[in-house]
Order: sequence, then C-alpha cells, then structure tokens
Amino acid sequence: MNELERKSSRRQFVQGAGAAMSVAALAKQVVAQTSSASATGLPTRVLGRTGQRVCIVCLGGWHIGAIDKDEAVRIMHAAIDEGLTFFDNAWDYHDGGSEEIMGKALAQGGRRKQVFLMTKNCERDYAGSMKNLDDSLRRMKTDYLDLWQFHENNYDNDPDWVFEKGGMKAALEAQKAGKVRYIGFTGHKDPRIHLKMLAKPHAWDTAQMPINLLDAHFRSFQKEVVPVCLRKNVGVIGMKGLAGGHPQGRLIAEMGLTATEAYRYCLSLPVTSQVVGITSMEQLKEDIALARNFKPMTAAEMNALRDRVKEPGLDGRHELFKSTQTFDGPHHRKQHGFALA
Repeated sequence: MNELERKSSRRQFVQGAGAAMSVAALAKQVVAQTSSASATGLPTRVLGRTGQRVCIVCLGGWHIGAIDKDEAVRIMHAAIDEGLTFFDNAWDYHDGGSEEIMGKALAQGGRRKQVFLMTKNCERDYAGSMKNLDDSLRRMKTDYLDLWQFHENNYDNDPDWVFEKGGMKAALEAQKAGKVRYIGFTGHKDPRIHLKMLAKPHAWDTAQMPINLLDAHFRSFQKEVVPVCLRKNVGVIGMKGLAGGHPQGRLIAEMGLTATEAYRYCLSLPVTSQVVGITSMEQLKEDIALARNFKPMTAAEMNALRDRVKEPGLDGRHELFKSTQTFDGPHHRKQHGFALA
C-alpha cells in the first residue's frame, strides 16, 4: 500500500468511526430525553423532526378493534386518563372497525384534543389515498390527523409506487390543507425496503418498524434502519415488541421472557414510542406500570438478553412476518396480485 492509499484508508476509517460515534450519540440522546411521568402521566420522548412529545407506549389500533366495543371504549378512556395519549390505527384494520370504535371513544368528552392520533393509508395512488383519508377522518370523527403513514411497505415496489402513482402527492396536499400534520410510513418485511423509502426525495417525519429482541439477529431493523432514521431525524415507532405469532407473543410463550423484559428492551433502544396491543383493562394497567417504571437497560443487560435468544433468532423462525406473507394484510396482498389464502 502506497502513502496515498494509506492516507485514504485512514481517512475512511476516521470518517466511519466518526459516523458511528455520531449515531451512538444520537441514540443516547433519544433515550436520555425521556421525560418524567409526573407532568403527563406517562414518560414522553420527542418524535423526530416533528418536535412533538408523545408517550413512550402507543395504544395499538388493531387489538382495540378486536374486542367488545363497549370495553374498547372504556379502555381507551382509561388510557387517556392515565396519560397514554398516542393512538395507532389503520384504514384497513377490521375493515374500518378499529377506526370507527376509536372515533366513538374520542368523540366523547372532547377527548380527541387530548390524543396524538395516527392512522395509516393503505393505497399508493392519488385517488385511493384521498378516499382513504376521507374514510379515516369520517370514521374517527375528526377533521385532521396528527400523523398519517403509508401502511405496509412490504413489497419491493411499494416505495416506487407511493411516489409514482400519486400517493405522496395526495399526502402533501392533505398536509397543506391542514388535514394531516405529519407524514410517515410503515412496514414489517425487510430493512432494505425501509431504506429504499428513506432514500426517496422526502423528509419523512416517522418510520414504523418491528422492534424486538429477536430482530437483533434476523433482518434487523434496529441495526440497519434505526441508525439511518437517527441521522435523518426521523422519529422511530416500534411495533411487534413481543415478536408476534402467538396470542402472548413468541418471546413470552416460547422463550420464557416477561412482557416487561421484552418491552423494556425495546424502549432502551432509540425509539420514540413502542406500539402495544391492549385487549383488556388488566393489560392496560400492566403497560401503564411498565411505562411509568421504565429505566433504560444497561448495555450489559441488553447484550445478555440478546445472547439469550440468539440461537432461535438467527434463522427468523419466530419472525414469520418478515419471511412469509402470513401476516401481510389482505388488502395489500390483493393490491399486489397475490392470493388471499
């Protein structure tokens, strides 16, 4: 190696180390900015470039639409009273049923104003996106969304479709009209699809992705996507914290972890908020306690937990939402011409 090559190699090493240190510093900053629960009921973090503070756990829209409607309303009202005021939803959850029941809950007692409300657009084209938006606003009895995300970017051509077919044009028009405050995207399949979306010519406000212990070992969003989000100041929203695939979650049912261990790991990563599925008042109380008592894990604790699930995590057998279509929504399967069964 000549002198010029040595200097170039050293410069690349220094630049790489500097970038790594920068990401590490940004990651620490996200966790360190966690507020006390005293003022807001639950701890909060800043949601990327939006500057908005949201609670560190987010009430999942799919689960709340899967239970008795009256109980769902009671749970949502109790959640708001306790400071859990970040609500997740999507246009296609239970054929619109999740949005309708959430709208019913938020319309009572002026609760809409207390909630940072997010739902998801399932279309890629302009006309379909506008219809999704109108449907969601009507169902949830509101005239604006705090966050609107392009749902299930699970197929390689989804990022291109969002821009080429007019979905992004619709989102920007909706934002300009005051119907949408912030714009993001979601997906649970492959980090490279998220990276393709992040490379598009738009300053995304948020990105939602699988964040759990097993993810550290297979098609890892926390290793590949989160650092890019941090550099771009994109708010990270985690989901599938228990790894899915079982009513209790794979991490609990098959690996002996507790929900508290699993979610505490997620929240020790630089995510703004972790979506949690709540189907009972008991689960709500557990998640409220988990958030209020949250203390970041040490690096040693996180490494120990990652090592504990490394062997079953390496081949993706427990994260089938990444490697199969089993967990892809029927609307999106049909959208891409795949069979529904």
